[in-house]
Amino acid sequence: MIIKGRVWVYSDNVDTDVIIPARYLNTSDSKELAKHCMEDIDESFAKEVKNGDIIVAGYNFGSGSSREHAPIAIKASGVACVIAKSFSRIFYRNAFNIGLPILESNVVDELEKSDEIEVDTKKGQIKVLKNGKVFESSVIPEFMQRLIESGGLFNYAKEILKV
Repeated sequence: MIIKGRVWVYSDNVDTDVIIPARYLNTSDSKELAKHCMEDIDESFAKEVKNGDIIVAGYNFGSGSSREHAPIAIKASGVACVIAKSFSRIFYRNAFNIGLPILESNVVDELEKSDEIEVDTKKGQIKVLKNGKVFESSVIPEFMQRLIESGGLFNYAKEILKV
């Protein structure tokens, strides 16, 4: 899968409490969650994010509580992909379970907010469009690619079971 988009750049240790603050966990409505996504770390995000944008961050993205609301809020915001130097294990799994592609790479060190990149999830490559530099990333395993293409684990299971 090729994803091309504008980036939002964040530092290390972006936890689930800033991705979607706990005060909004009284809903599971993805559109409502998207309205508050990242607001405690970046007040402009929810208002300015566009479909196809990409979040790029440092180490330990998605740490903190195991709430599935965090990747749901990100995906519902229109974000096409999240790239970080590393992810917490539970966020990693929750992201794939809801069909949000995530990749590990050091490309964040090369980027500024609003730069554009092109991501090849099958080859594990990220091209920075302003200078043509190519960075390696993790490759999304084939099974996880199918989860993403299906829109998440629930939809994938329905397809397999033909329900």
